[in-house]
Amino acid sequence: MRARSASTPLKLPRSIEELLRRSPVLFMAAVAHVALLVVLLGVAPLDARLVLGVNPWIKPAKFAASIAIYLLTINWLIGDVTLPPRGRRAVVWGTVAMVSFEMIAIAMQAARGVASHFNRTTPFDVAVFALMGIAILVNTALAAYLAYRFWTTRPPLPAPYLWGIRLGFLLFLLACAEGGFMSTLDAHSVGVADGGPGLPIVNWSTRGGDLRTAHFFGMHALQAAPLFGYWLSAWASGSASRTQRAVRWVVAFGVGYGAVALGLFLAALAGQPLIRM
Repeated sequence: MRARSASTPLKLPRSIEELLRRSPVLFMAAVAHVALLVVLLGVAPLDARLVLGVNPWIKPAKFAASIAIYLLTINWLIGDVTLPPRGRRAVVWGTVAMVSFEMIAIAMQAARGVASHFNRTTPFDVAVFALMGIAILVNTALAAYLAYRFWTTRPPLPAPYLWGIRLGFLLFLLACAEGGFMSTLDAHSVGVADGGPGLPIVNWSTRGGDLRTAHFFGMHALQAAPLFGYWLSAWASGSASRTQRAVRWVVAFGVGYGAVALGLFLAALAGQPLIRM
C-alpha cells in the first residue's frame, strides 16, 4: 500500500465535510462539547462527592452529550432552509452562546458540589438558575424561529423529510414547554423528593413520577422524526404515490410519537415511574 504523501490533504468523511460546509461554528461547538464530555467522564471517578445521591459530574456529562447532539442537529437542519443573513447569524451564534452558557453554569455548580436546577439555597444559586432559565428561553425562541421558517416556506426537500422536520420541531417545542412546567414546580419528581433511587445513567425516579422522561423523549423528536422522514424519502424517491404514502406515515409517526410523550407526561404527573424498582 502506497503511503500518503505529505502534500496530500487528509480527506474527512463526507458527512463531516457537509456539516462544516453548513455551519463550521455549530460544528466546532459540538466538537468542543464532545471533548468536554470525555473530560467530565474522566473526572467523575476521581470525585467521591454526591449531589442528590449522584456523582456531581454525571449531570454535566449528560448535558454535554445532549448539547452536542442538539448542536449537530441544528448544524444539519440550518442547511436545509433559507434564512436571511441576520436570521442565520442569530440562530448560529445565539444557539452556541445560549447552550454554552447553560453548560458552563451546570459544570460550575457541579464543581461547587451543589445542584444546578431548582436550587434556591443561596442568592447566588437563585441567580444562576434564573440566568439558565433565560438562556433556555432564548434558545427555545431561536429554535421556534427555525421551525417557523420550515413551516412557512417550502424548502426544496422531499416532502416526507420536510414533514419529519416540521413535526420534529413541533414536538421538540412542546417538550421545551414541559421543561418550563418543571421550573414552575421547582422539581422534576412527582410524589417523591428529587434525588431518590433512579435508573442507571439517566437517574429517572424508580419510586415516583419523573417529568424528565417525557421531556427527554419529546426533545429527541427533533432527531427521530426528521430521520424517519429522511429514510422514507429515500424509499419513496421517484414515485408520486409512494411519496404521498410516505408523508402519511411520517404524520402518523409524529402523532404516535407525540401520544407516547403525552402518555409519559401524564404518567409522571400521576406519580408513576417509567420502571418501578
